[in-house]
Amino acid sequence: MSKELEVCLSPKLFDEVKLDSPYTTVIIDIFRATTSIVAALGAGVKEIIPVLGLEEARKYKDKGYVVAAEREGIVPDFADIGNSAFDFFTPKVKGSSVAYSTTNGTKIVHMASDKSDDIVIASFLNLKAVAKYLAKQNQNILLFCAGYKNSVNLEDTLFAGALVEELLRYDFSIHCDSAWASHDLWQFAKSDLLAYIDKSSHRYRLRHLVSQELVEYTFKLNELDIVPVLNGNRIVLV
Repeated sequence: MSKELEVCLSPKLFDEVKLDSPYTTVIIDIFRATTSIVAALGAGVKEIIPVLGLEEARKYKDKGYVVAAEREGIVPDFADIGNSAFDFFTPKVKGSSVAYSTTNGTKIVHMASDKSDDIVIASFLNLKAVAKYLAKQNQNILLFCAGYKNSVNLEDTLFAGALVEELLRYDFSIHCDSAWASHDLWQFAKSDLLAYIDKSSHRYRLRHLVSQELVEYTFKLNELDIVPVLNGNRIVLV
């Protein structure tokens, strides 16, 4: 029997998910949490500990952990680094356990953990690797988009569409309009992805904080053949 695939475009819609629990949840926060987590583990960070609040992040700092954090793109004064993918391309965090807190992405990791049998971290950087991993799991799949402050955003929706396209190569069935809508948006945008993503409201908000070089890296397809998963309270590579 084929497995079901559903897309949740905003945290506000999470309580309306139709899949029976448990299922595998794919966490999507392209600007910037999941892109940065994939980049960090690809660059040699040992593990990522997703934390909800800055006070919790500060407690990890007091315990000697490296802390990567931001709110609205701004790095708190106690954090060691921000949450940009490029922040992890430094020898000082290689092999480290990093406590990580962001505006949107870490929140939905915690939301999903009670209902999901498996939680996977996905980005354009590891698109095909995630699709192959999911195809091997004998479970229904939820693609969970962080959005921005409970609103739908373009970048997460586009990635969901790209992953839907990949998963259609395997034995998945779709009875979800959000999945088809994201898939169709991806078909429209993928021929010139960087030009399309320039419409994104989040891209506009981060324009003064995010270089064009980082944007181009964020939308690189299949740069890394890795799959990060949540193991207990820590994100590690499979």
